[in-house]
Amino acid sequence: MSSLEIISKDSQKIAVKLKGIPLQYSNALRRVCLNGIPIFAIDTVDIIENTSVLPDEGLAHRLGLIPIKTDLSRFNEPSKCDCQSETGCSNCKVMLVLDSGDTDVTRSVLSNELSSEDDSIKPISDKIPIIQLSPGQRIKIECYARLGRGTTHAKWNSANISTLTDTNKDDEKVLTVETTGALTPEQILLAGVEEVGNRLTEFKEMVNEIE
Repeated sequence: MSSLEIISKDSQKIAVKLKGIPLQYSNALRRVCLNGIPIFAIDTVDIIENTSVLPDEGLAHRLGLIPIKTDLSRFNEPSKCDCQSETGCSNCKVMLVLDSGDTDVTRSVLSNELSSEDDSIKPISDKIPIIQLSPGQRIKIECYARLGRGTTHAKWNSANISTLTDTNKDDEKVLTVETTGALTPEQILLAGVEEVGNRLTEFKEMVNEIE
């Protein structure tokens, strides 16, 4: 008999015992929890002003790697959105803006200066460094965050780690998932189980069509 039992959990990590589940399915769940769950990340950046020492590409790269809190119930992946638009719509993208203003001292620009048009879609922390500015330097940007999966780019990885370890019993394994902060560990696990189920259903339908 197959079962899934929570061993431990906190705000960052969850460990579950998988019993009676074939290795290929357990490993599929591990992989999906790592990079198969859609989360938000900054995908495009419009640089209005950048007089810092960091090139535009470097600034955009740093912004893309900031983990963004994600609400899967209210937004669609771009490929599955009704708008089917390259620019996206309010159901599949969120705009964040940052204007450092002028400074007469050397200072760090942190993630709390990113202002989101949606309160639920924002950096997981206010204290993530983005760039250091010297007197007279300024950055002014508009960013667009979209849902994506880590199989496309690591900035969309839903977990920092997702490991599968053996126990002292043949039919038992322990899956440990540590979140980036975009989703709770429980959300990642539940979405992972659903995703694996959907993929298996799609595969079975493909096989039936071939037969």
